[in-house]
Amino acid sequence: MTLGYRTVHNTVARTAQNAVNRTSRRSFSAMLAAVLLTAATPFALHAQEKVVTVAAAADMEPVLQVFGPIFEKKTGIKLKVSFASSATLSQQIQNGSPADIFLSADFYFAEQLVASSLTETKSPIPYAKGVLVLWTSNGSRFKPLTIDNLSRKDLKSVAIANPDRAPYGRSAVIVLKRMKLWDNVAPHIVQAESVSQAGQFALSGNAELALMSQTVAMSPAYRNKGNFVLFPFSQYPEIIQSAVILKKGENREGAHALLNFILSPQVQQSLPKLGLQSVK
Repeated sequence: MTLGYRTVHNTVARTAQNAVNRTSRRSFSAMLAAVLLTAATPFALHAQEKVVTVAAAADMEPVLQVFGPIFEKKTGIKLKVSFASSATLSQQIQNGSPADIFLSADFYFAEQLVASSLTETKSPIPYAKGVLVLWTSNGSRFKPLTIDNLSRKDLKSVAIANPDRAPYGRSAVIVLKRMKLWDNVAPHIVQAESVSQAGQFALSGNAELALMSQTVAMSPAYRNKGNFVLFPFSQYPEIIQSAVILKKGENREGAHALLNFILSPQVQQSLPKLGLQSVK
């Protein structure tokens, strides 16, 4: 798949959401472009290295929709990106699927490739921290939306990503159990293959609520069609999104350039506007 141009318990989170809702995707992209294209860090490559094949976790799709074109314009390198659950991508790479870089939604699936001696990288490199949210559509009966809605006895359907295949699904199960909501929610779970599919279930009305990444919740497809609240960070382990460069990749230099770009101060400082936390 070639990269295409395709939401709390606290006031801070709501303020951040309102700020995002007031900012159009076009104006935000333009702002990022102005900042990043003038950054001093060079990403020059040999002329023949024109494509980087990226295997990216589903929660990274809205992020790369913004940063991908900026990277392409900055370097002249095209990104060929496949989005899926981290487990699916890891398995595909182990089965020989070509990729230059794997952007996992956690440390675990990237570490699997390191353990299989498939990476140039000696250990996974953290590039962002994920944020877990509860999302519902504007037409939902859950008003105001709060985490306590998950304890209601009239709950009907809650979408989460497959916890065996998607880090955000695993975090969803952990947070529900730690907050003593699991027994009430479990009979009503609608399981999705990835975190983006969990969001799609709620967006389409096939689920009333969805536990998903803040990146999806803040993306253009969702931010004006629903609202979200954050789960307390203390109630689930840090989601350390990590990357590895693949040993058999045809453009490892380009992959390093992309990772350096993501880790650059300009991008790291902009991540919260797209629903991730910086690792810097």
